Amino acid sequence: VSVVGGVVAQGIYPIERPTRTLSAMLARAGGIAVEAPIAQITVSRGDHTAKIWFEDLYQNPKFDIALRAGDRILVEEDTRTFTALGATGAQSRVPFTSQTISAIEAIAQVGGLSTNLADPTGVFVFRNEPEEIAREILGRQDIVGTQRFAYVLNLTEPNGMFNARDFAIRDEDTVYVTEAPYVQWQKTLSA
Repeated sequence: VSVVGGVVAQGIYPIERPTRTLSAMLARAGGIAVEAPIAQITVSRGDHTAKIWFEDLYQNPKFDIALRAGDRILVEEDTRTFTALGATGAQSRVPFTSQTISAIEAIAQVGGLSTNLADPTGVFVFRNEPEEIAREILGRQDIVGTQRFAYVLNLTEPNGMFNARDFAIRDEDTVYVTEAPYVQWQKTLSA
């Protein structure tokens, strides 16, 4: 079995009685060198490939498969990112730090809302939705192709924080926080 990527000791290892399962082989390779919450494991066997999260390997025993000669195991870091823009603590492209991340967690990762600039009624999440999801959301069957959506979160509403906590951020989303109206007025006055 070949074990490559984010492990301590990459190499080709024989399948022996103590290392016949995926978790045992990863341990034999010195364990993972990637942070556990963002580590993904890909196993390739012939023409078939499957990917799981490292944490799921231990939470669900069915993923701890028996290995076969010629299997290839790749451990890699999650490559998903989102972009944060506007009146936040930082404007940048941000990597995911766990399997799932909510809108509140995304805002917190970039330093939160800027208290002097942000308008908590205008937190937008821009996303390209696949055709089937766009059809479901809009209740229409005549939609073709990927559609652009803008989701608005108002953190001042009674359930606004709960909605933001439950709203899942996806790969390549853009989180944009608008400026408060008085900020635009102050900019105009100072100009």
